[in-house]
Amino acid sequence: MNKVILMGRLTRDPEVRYTAGENALAIARYTLAVDRRFRRDGEATADFISCVVFGRGAEFAEKYFHQGIRIVVSGRIQTGSYTNREGQKVYTTEVVVEEQEFAESKSASDNYMASHPQQSAAPAPSMPAPGAASADGFMNIPDGIDEELPFN
Repeated sequence: MNKVILMGRLTRDPEVRYTAGENALAIARYTLAVDRRFRRDGEATADFISCVVFGRGAEFAEKYFHQGIRIVVSGRIQTGSYTNREGQKVYTTEVVVEEQEFAESKSASDNYMASHPQQSAAPAPSMPAPGAASADGFMNIPDGIDEELPFN
């Protein structure tokens, strides 16, 4: 069985590309910084895991994920290789994401970014007024409402 579950923070905004042709497919790539459970000499350490997601998941990542947010992904490990321009064989390992979701509230993510200014987040996309339906038909939820919810 090839199954992996990771929780970490995005090291930068996802890089999204679309395949050519009539039925263009979105492909998003991002790197997760996953904290290690054990610290070396009292220092926090992390592994940097390359992830790729296809289709609607890639479109979701493009729209909602940005540098510094904490997410959980599950998928499978995929290895491969290619020959670079210098003729050297390069080996790759990445997680092909099957499921992805937020691991913390927007306010917790904003608090993390405020306390880590060296990780400047990309500006938030402009949103319609709270309560107004967006282009995809879903109502936009105003910032800060998660404090009022009984299940956050």
